[in-house]
Amino acid sequence: MAKQQPFALIYDPDVVGHLDAVEAKYRSLIRAAMEEQLQFEPDTVTRHRKPLLRPVESGVTWELRLGPQNRFRVFYRVEIDQREVHILAIGVKERERLFIGGEEVKL
Repeated sequence: MAKQQPFALIYDPDVVGHLDAVEAKYRSLIRAAMEEQLQFEPDTVTRHRKPLLRPVESGVTWELRLGPQNRFRVFYRVEIDQREVHILAIGVKERERLFIGGEEVKL
């Protein structure tokens, strides 16, 4: 059986700012989790990967939850034909509030 090619991870330019807003000690954890979870089968529902009930205006259709108490969120879109995962935002969930780039957003 032939090995599947991994999906390319393509980062939106704003993601750098989103990651800068996260505590430095968690940045490598987030990067490693994105690579591990999204390079193969990024469109498969798992305990930590879920499709959004309503796609967001920016094209986000999936959410990856990770970190201590699943407090970090990676929002992304999958392009199956091109084998690409577009990472569009990284956020921090605090109770019922979501912060992306240090600013509270509503989903």
